[in-house]
Amino acid sequence: MSEVNGPPGSARPSGPPGSSGSSGASSTSSPHGASGPHDASSASGARPVGGWTRFVTARPRLSLLAALVITALAVFAGSGVADRMGSGGWQAPDAESSYATEALEREFPASQPNLLLLVDSGTASVDDPAVAAEAARITERLAGEPGISGVTSYWQTKAPALRAEDGREALIAARIGGDETEAGETLERIAPDFAGESGPVTVSVGGPVAVQHEMQTIIQEDLLRAELIALPVTLVLLAMVFGSAVAALLPLLVGIVAILGTNAVLRGLTEFTDVSVFAMNLTTALGLGLAIDYALFIVRRFREELDAGADTRTAVGTTLRTAGRTVLFSALTVAVSLSAMLVFPQYFLRSFAYAGIAVVLLAAAAALILLPAAFMLLGHRVNALDLRRLLRRGRKSGPGAAVAAEESGKGWARFARLVMRRAPVFAIVTTVGLVLLGLPFLGVKFGTADDRQLPAGAESRVVQEHIREGFPGSPGGGLEVLAEGEGTPAAYADLKERIENVPGVQRVDGPVTGDAVAYFSVLPEGEAVGQETQQLVRDLRAIPTGSLDTSVTGTAAVLVDSKDAIADRLPWAIGIIVVVTLLLVFLLTGSVLIPIQAVVLNALSLTAMFGAVVWVFQDGNLSGVLAFTSTGDIETTLPVLMFCVAFGLSMDYGVFLLSRIKEEYDRTGDHERSVTFGLSRTGGLITAAAVILAVVMVAIGTSRVTNTKMLGLGIALAVLMDAMVVRSLLVPAVMKLTGHATWWAPRPLRAFHQRFGLSEGESAPAASGTKGEPGGSEKPAADGGTGEIPGTAREGEKVTTGA
Repeated sequence: MSEVNGPPGSARPSGPPGSSGSSGASSTSSPHGASGPHDASSASGARPVGGWTRFVTARPRLSLLAALVITALAVFAGSGVADRMGSGGWQAPDAESSYATEALEREFPASQPNLLLLVDSGTASVDDPAVAAEAARITERLAGEPGISGVTSYWQTKAPALRAEDGREALIAARIGGDETEAGETLERIAPDFAGESGPVTVSVGGPVAVQHEMQTIIQEDLLRAELIALPVTLVLLAMVFGSAVAALLPLLVGIVAILGTNAVLRGLTEFTDVSVFAMNLTTALGLGLAIDYALFIVRRFREELDAGADTRTAVGTTLRTAGRTVLFSALTVAVSLSAMLVFPQYFLRSFAYAGIAVVLLAAAAALILLPAAFMLLGHRVNALDLRRLLRRGRKSGPGAAVAAEESGKGWARFARLVMRRAPVFAIVTTVGLVLLGLPFLGVKFGTADDRQLPAGAESRVVQEHIREGFPGSPGGGLEVLAEGEGTPAAYADLKERIENVPGVQRVDGPVTGDAVAYFSVLPEGEAVGQETQQLVRDLRAIPTGSLDTSVTGTAAVLVDSKDAIADRLPWAIGIIVVVTLLLVFLLTGSVLIPIQAVVLNALSLTAMFGAVVWVFQDGNLSGVLAFTSTGDIETTLPVLMFCVAFGLSMDYGVFLLSRIKEEYDRTGDHERSVTFGLSRTGGLITAAAVILAVVMVAIGTSRVTNTKMLGLGIALAVLMDAMVVRSLLVPAVMKLTGHATWWAPRPLRAFHQRFGLSEGESAPAASGTKGEPGGSEKPAADGGTGEIPGTAREGEKVTTGA
């Protein structure tokens, strides 16, 4: 893949000072001197077709047929993947709470019920003989079902916690064994037989396993609806951007291949590890979003080359050497950002890394293999079926797409000059505005997902609400203290007394003893996962226990361990993202300052997303409009996930912009002109890609599950802020302020970049430096003295077509 990556170790001619020697002259010089696509008739001549171009274009029909066969196999291999996924994964598997939970499930199944049958006696009391008899019959039936253990009920134990305060409802609790998939299958089998009216009572099915199963089902339904919304809207937007139905279909095809391929990968991973069903949402969003980004960039460059007069094969070769390099580089940066989630132990986060890495690499591979093959077959027909001519009534048909793109480029160039004329103002105001938007995140409270993630009418949520509001104590908020070792009655009594003396304990039940093991049930005074209960977990773990080994579990304990696991590994994840981003952007630009700017500006682009997440989803603002229930906190893993995904997507757009700025700087050595050129060439492209990706994410955000809604709408906001604020305002303003120092690098790093660096431009003799620059000589202006922006056509020249 030498044409995509650039030949490692190849020497490059020297360019302008600070350019580290890479040059993009031949890819940007037209016969007229305008900075446009490489013309086959340029003085430098058409560059020979290289190995990668020969590989992807030698048998285009065979390549597309092979892709069709592989995609069909992926459909078969990935079928039913959602049914094998889990809806949990928020807890750290190596934490104390996970160990205690597994031990209690093994030794005392009744202590960890995950299935609750809410028995409603109507107007009668739950102690009515007819009600009690029917409840006993239901309990006996449930105990006889395969896969069910630890069945207990209010009518057996008379436990106050299992009876509603109004005496009209009571609970039957049980344990469904097996992993999430097996438990879900058992629930599907038995729920229809127990739910509904049964004699004098009405039974509803709830409990953690029912919540997880219903969440999984709703996510699958919502994902299908999101795809049905996003695909046609995306196609319309692409047709508006390209003006050609043929060109608009190509990004969608790349996205479909990436999504189907990723589903097959995830299906294979479910054989070896747990995978979260939430990862399906990321697969769809990134599969469409990144495929469209990459295809937009490649299709636009190919159309530019054709418009400049190149033949199809030469246009494909130039496209791969320029836009192809950038796409591959961008895919690496996004994949690295997503791979950082692999350092976390929660399979919820790891699942997004699996899905994200697979879909990014598959989208890039499809764009770099399938699109060139399609170009070879289509040639100039890539511009066929111009849909925008329907909007040009009363005007003569002409190169509407080309004219629109040219005018758009000039508009972005004027905008870039405006920003750079007032660079300090734009830099300060924009930065302060973004920081202010992020201030609500300072009040973030971390919690854990529960039934309130589901829509209000979901059966399992209704059951949990009845329990939460109508039953005594703190249902779902109790803690269990597991005690292991050869305990005596005196030792257990001493431990119970110590637990009762811990501040925040309302009641202690137990011990329930087994073979060298026992447990105590602790009812806290505070909320189930409130700060007081979290502190109680830490205090219980700190009490002296004598000869017994103790461990604490429960909802608050899981939350404490999850927060600790994320806090321990978050510096590693951020470190991986930052270090690799700095390295990759340096390889692209040869600058020391630009990689630092990229990291800082990317982080600023995320402030609005984090502030909005707290203001909307934690504080409950707009909850009525968006149809969700605020729990007063944010699920612990969500900010980490959103950071990794949004940072990667921001780098995606940053690479597109920086590659064109660097290409022009290598050609001219004019810093301000290069920034203007880069924004004029990519501003419309990045904005269009961001809007389309935002449409996909908003479609994901229509989910009825709150976490999915938060993920979709939050990332949509981050993408739009990055494209329309950071790339349009902050980048040109900051690069104006840093001036030529932007491109500085010490001599050893310049030599390193000259040998190993990447560039969108093609290697060609670079223009000499501008007059007055160190080591430079006087050279004509890039616009030939006309004062026009490089890359814009002058009168009598062929107008280039851009996205």
